[in-house]
Amino acid sequence: EAMAGCTGLGNVKNLLQFMHCMGQLKRVPRTGWVYRNVEGPESVSDHMYRMAVMALLTEDQKLNKDRCIKLALVHDMAECIVGDIAPADKISKEEKHRREEEAMKHLIGLLSDDVGKEVLGLWEEYENQSSAEAKYVKELDRFEMIMQAFEYEQLEQKPGRLQEFYDSTKGKFHHPEILQLVATLNAERNSIQTKPSISDTPSSRKTEPNILPQSTKL
Repeated sequence: EAMAGCTGLGNVKNLLQFMHCMGQLKRVPRTGWVYRNVEGPESVSDHMYRMAVMALLTEDQKLNKDRCIKLALVHDMAECIVGDIAPADKISKEEKHRREEEAMKHLIGLLSDDVGKEVLGLWEEYENQSSAEAKYVKELDRFEMIMQAFEYEQLEQKPGRLQEFYDSTKGKFHHPEILQLVATLNAERNSIQTKPSISDTPSSRKTEPNILPQSTKL
């Protein structure tokens, strides 16, 4: 019984350590925003939380909603160890995957066998894009990014400044629900960018050109 108690305590300590690792995601900034000098950029945790809420809101009966939520919560989990590796870091997809896989194996080592197996399975499913749910969540990942880009443009009052994030997702949305969201977001972004602002003077236009977004192909 004493041995069982020690084992149980060890498991709880590991579980607590895992939770500390998840807390680290609150302090890992999203690299894309850092490189574009966004003030007070969101964390990886911020990004995954809104993705999970988006997954909760799906009305697609063909998708397993609970699985979508779990995939959203797990997909960037390794970044608590390796950080948010962005394309600008010039690290190959293979090397990025290797680092993240190593991190995930470390993390699941802190969990019970059953839970660890589930978490790793979800991460691999997303990485391999091996299900309809994984593909849907990948689109949510991209949509959440461009939605955040638009919000930063509004906060900074610099329309079109983060156009490159929109360009990177062009032609990559396919799910009907997300296509509708993208079209609506683009329409809102376009309407704001075409409205003249108080600071829209000839001198300000020279320094801050009004860059209209290219429409996303639907």
